[in-house]
Amino acid sequence: MTTDYTPNELMIVNASRALQGNRVVFVGVGLPNIACNLARRSHSPDMELVYESGIFGAHPARLPLSIGDPTLVSDATSVTNISDLFMLYLQGGLVDVALLGGAQIDRFGNLNTTVVGDYAQPKVRLPGSGGACEIAINAKKIFMIMRLSKRAFVQKLDFVTSPGHLDGGDARPALGLPGAGPQIVITDRAIFDFDNAEREMTLIEVAEGETAESIQALVGWPLHISPNLREITPPTADELAIIREQLDPAGRYR
Repeated sequence: MTTDYTPNELMIVNASRALQGNRVVFVGVGLPNIACNLARRSHSPDMELVYESGIFGAHPARLPLSIGDPTLVSDATSVTNISDLFMLYLQGGLVDVALLGGAQIDRFGNLNTTVVGDYAQPKVRLPGSGGACEIAINAKKIFMIMRLSKRAFVQKLDFVTSPGHLDGGDARPALGLPGAGPQIVITDRAIFDFDNAEREMTLIEVAEGETAESIQALVGWPLHISPNLREITPPTADELAIIREQLDPAGRYR
């Protein structure tokens, strides 16, 4: 173990660890991409990476700049159009887990990537859904990776772009959404799950130096806190070496 790591590296490593045991993963660029490729290079060499641009089974030789980067095509299992990828793979129930993030998240794992403020006159207009709404609905499981802050972890979203557990409890299956929804939220300071009847975010792990109180101060609602709250296991030297030497040597994301 080592204490010489950045908050982003902590997120990457914990997202990678959470992916163990999953075969087909829907991924974007940035931190989720590094986490998936770390998983492939460590504990899950057979993991199949799926990118929204129509790439299944990608083996990027370098860090892709976007989902349209040609490096995703090289040595991929299949290259198809976006419609087929979404209809045949995603809606066909073949995606085990997807990694998502957003500008805002609420206690039930619903995400906003559309606007901050009033929709008609927003303070900030965000990129929108892209495929995130369909991914959140159809992937078997959703993992979130995002930085912890009070402006991101809010009591009420300004806009619901991607459904999580909706209003909690059995609201999601009652609406007929096929995927199981959010399972875990990985941040730079803490990790949360939804393993309760209310399907509400629960604090389960904190980074070194953090407490339940310091995490609560950054969340816009009264947190559920696990009675077995524990400290996050730090990254290993091997995990950090893969990130720094193979996946992100320029330090663009880590």
